[in-house]
Amino acid sequence: MAPKPMEPFARKVFRGVLVLELAGVVGAYLLFQGMDASRDFRNTMHRRFPSVLEVYYKSNEWAGIYGIREADMDAWAAKKS
Repeated sequence: MAPKPMEPFARKVFRGVLVLELAGVVGAYLLFQGMDASRDFRNTMHRRFPSVLEVYYKSNEWAGIYGIREADMDAWAAKKS
């Protein structure tokens, strides 16, 4: 008896990795869109996951969009007062 080839297993692993990668890209896109659309959501991210919000700010600055961070900080400071 010849051993079974690994090809079906390798296909399943590849398919699983591909699905996980696609889910990660879609999740990152939806997270970016949520932060882009809502200052309140950015405030929640600022409190819970500041490093994720920092990536959002940096990606916008790399794209040439400045002033979002400052506008958020001003709005949140005014809200506290």
